[in-house]
Amino acid sequence: MANLNKVMLMGNLTRDPQLSYLPSQTAVVEFGMAINRRFSGQDGQQREEVCYVDLRAFGRQAETINKYCTKGRPLFVEGRLTYENWTAQDGSKRSRLRVTVESFQFLGGGSGGAQGGGISEAGGAPRSAAPAPSHEAYGQPSFDPGSMPADDIPF
Repeated sequence: MANLNKVMLMGNLTRDPQLSYLPSQTAVVEFGMAINRRFSGQDGQQREEVCYVDLRAFGRQAETINKYCTKGRPLFVEGRLTYENWTAQDGSKRSRLRVTVESFQFLGGGSGGAQGGGISEAGGAPRSAAPAPSHEAYGQPSFDPGSMPADDIPF
């Protein structure tokens, strides 16, 4: 049987990202997100539940998240679940699931004109909006309706 470990989340940061560096000088950022769910209960009343998730990103993505994200900022994240366990100072066993970020996209209007998720991180390279290809790119001449006199329109 095949295995799949994929998480997609869209929510708001619950705290400012905390950037640190591994001994190998790889950037690591830890942050939290809140994901809201609205639904109608059996009694017809509107309800809302919130799921709080801890996340971690590495490398250039970590530095970008730290630079542009603050508490309350909406973010779309794709990643995988990571299970962590450790022994606390009092000797008790502790564990948690955390999302390791593989790619993300900014959402909403933010600073720097990054509206509608115009800045994206997937593999560490920022993406910018490219202009739509012109007709010349496909070997067709472009047509400018303003260049024709009004009496030459065939309809």
